[in-house]
Amino acid sequence: MMDKKKKRLLVTASTFPRWEGDTEPRFVLDLSKHMTDEFDVTVLAPAAPGAKEQEILEGVNVIRYHYFPVHKWETLCYPGAIVPRIKEKKIRILLVPFLFVSLYIHLFKILPDYDVVHAHWLIPQGIVQSFFKTPYIVTGHGGDISSMNGGIVGKLKKKCLKKAKAVIVVSEYKQRELKEKFPFVRSSIISMGANIDNFNKKKNYVSNYWRQGSNKIILYVGRLAEIKGVSYLLEAMDYIENAKLIIVGDGPDKDKLKNTSKKYADKCEFVGSKPHKELSKIYASADVLVVPSIIDEKGAQEGLPTVIFEAMASELPVVATRTGGIPDLIIDRKNGLLCEQKNIIQIAECIREILNDKELRNRIISEGLKTVENYDYKNIARRYKKILDGIQKIRGVLDEQDT
Repeated sequence: MMDKKKKRLLVTASTFPRWEGDTEPRFVLDLSKHMTDEFDVTVLAPAAPGAKEQEILEGVNVIRYHYFPVHKWETLCYPGAIVPRIKEKKIRILLVPFLFVSLYIHLFKILPDYDVVHAHWLIPQGIVQSFFKTPYIVTGHGGDISSMNGGIVGKLKKKCLKKAKAVIVVSEYKQRELKEKFPFVRSSIISMGANIDNFNKKKNYVSNYWRQGSNKIILYVGRLAEIKGVSYLLEAMDYIENAKLIIVGDGPDKDKLKNTSKKYADKCEFVGSKPHKELSKIYASADVLVVPSIIDEKGAQEGLPTVIFEAMASELPVVATRTGGIPDLIIDRKNGLLCEQKNIIQIAECIREILNDKELRNRIISEGLKTVENYDYKNIARRYKKILDGIQKIRGVLDEQDT
């Protein structure tokens, strides 16, 4: 039930936990939770087999809309994200127009109940929202900025960006990319982050978590997709001794990567996706997180992976590649180690150094903790509230003039 004293905020997204304890990325939920003190928040997300059509999830009202008559075939968005899901099974592209139309219909029905909208991703949420008069802000997270900028989709994205009351991106890199493709856009940078209190080494550390004995634990957490560069991390294990690589996640490249990993069977373990409560223990009980992201064959790069924030909060040093928004956050040899993408030797050297140089390791952990304080969701939500409050004040003045 809506609180009439609070402004009503509708959050739209295509990636969202399907149920409590789900392994899907939860940054939209985390941000929404921290907005509820000032706004009456509802999240509108695509339905998924096994998920409830409506529920209260961690204090946030959630509505899930169906977008295909046969509900068991609603597999476009989960698990993972839309583009990787299509790459996995190309026939899923036929579901895209159904998703657009269904989102439009549901917005048409419920938008009169809301004061303002926060659309996560330009495609499809931002584009569909631009057909309505309700004021909105839009956040670009990654591939929605870099891809599909030509033809009708490019024109619709331009319309979405022009009509938005505010445009937010998650990194300086994404801001530069957006400016190159749409020079008229003025945008703000607000990254996603982590619930710092949930990722605490002292609270979550488990000795010998992976039964690794004296071996060090090298950790990867994320989707198993081309842009993540996991194959290069696997090959780097050829040059690392007395260590075990734990790969947490799922995705379209899982089978191919598992086949590659047979060469490193004694050094590598795929454990699938894990719920966030377990992730906090996994981070705290590892020795280094590696983020080997690459620039894919189409030139796409990541925004800023939230796993970096979670690792820093867990006092876990990070080795990552110089791609996308990562160098905007990590300063080489200060709060992490950076290496060139696809460079197997450099990846291995950085991992060995962080595992063997205690002084460097301690310095990076200390600086990482300082860095991540700015990315607690309490602080991120405060910045979003400021933007939304500004929109509401302007709207209030216009409403008074109309009367």
